[in-house]
Amino acid sequence: MKRPIDKELPALAERYPVIQIADLPTPLSTCEPGIGRRRVTVTVKHDEHCGALYGGNKVRKLEFLLGRAQRRGRSRLATYGAAGSNHALATAVYAKALGFECTCLLTHQPVKPGIARTLLKHLELGTEVVYFGGNRARRIAVQRDRLQGRNIDVIPMGGSSWLGSLGFVNAAFELARQLDKAGQARPDRIYVATGTMGTAAGLALGLALAGLEIPVHAVRVTEPRFANPQGMERMIRKTAALIRREEQGLPAAIAGDARLVLRDEFFGAGYGRSGPAVESAVEFARSELGLTLESTYTGKAMAALIADVRAGACRRPLFWNTYNAVPLGTDENDCPDWSRLPAEFSRYFGPG
Repeated sequence: MKRPIDKELPALAERYPVIQIADLPTPLSTCEPGIGRRRVTVTVKHDEHCGALYGGNKVRKLEFLLGRAQRRGRSRLATYGAAGSNHALATAVYAKALGFECTCLLTHQPVKPGIARTLLKHLELGTEVVYFGGNRARRIAVQRDRLQGRNIDVIPMGGSSWLGSLGFVNAAFELARQLDKAGQARPDRIYVATGTMGTAAGLALGLALAGLEIPVHAVRVTEPRFANPQGMERMIRKTAALIRREEQGLPAAIAGDARLVLRDEFFGAGYGRSGPAVESAVEFARSELGLTLESTYTGKAMAALIADVRAGACRRPLFWNTYNAVPLGTDENDCPDWSRLPAEFSRYFGPG
């Protein structure tokens, strides 16, 4: 199957071939829910259906990152995340499917429903789950012990790097073709959650390359050390520079054409913590759009969309759904073997 990037950026596609694990293009839908006192045309890009084994935005990045690991002849993948990380789980799911071993170095996060199920899925997959906490010296020691000398390809947190971002450069070309085919008016803004910046950076750069002057509103859901304007600019510029290295005809100033707004006001009390506006947005998505969202990432992006529409700042929003819609098929109440996990993760399973 060809990707849009194969036609738009053929030299890049040849230099960095993917492992095709994503089901592309993902659907595009429109509806007209009531927000405030008005009916608004809301377009949804359904990346929740991005993969048969596991969906969400991580799959597009993993196509490129797993392709690199395969070319290097690696036997094991390693990555980082919080205990309930969708990225870590997506990496483990596709590692298993492709014959890689997988190590996930996980930190704590606020206890929420679903984290236990995610950790049990790691057990089912055979993931080597490692607690990655404590002071800097301890974390360095853990990395030395688990990563060195094991023929590992390390995938960055969230899959966010210039290479992972190519998945969303590709996604922008995909969106452009869908809008043209449908004869659909371009959205005023695109709303997407951002945790480690790779999705939003790739999407904004890809839109610039595709000639679509649509601003991306990246709604920050992690601490500023993981998502900040300086880091976003660096990622866009590095990705652009490496694309231009392969595609000689691109304008030198293409990175400056990327239209991206980093939104901070919906982060709330911290990573994984919610609030009334976010919970209301999750319910709105369920009842009005037929979408299942969550309050850590996608609910915050939807809250930004709703607030802007109510303020009259946006009339044709596009919501990029980055949440996985594939059921895990794991129930913490039916699986007693969670004690095989590192003891630090017992907090996610309640008493006893």
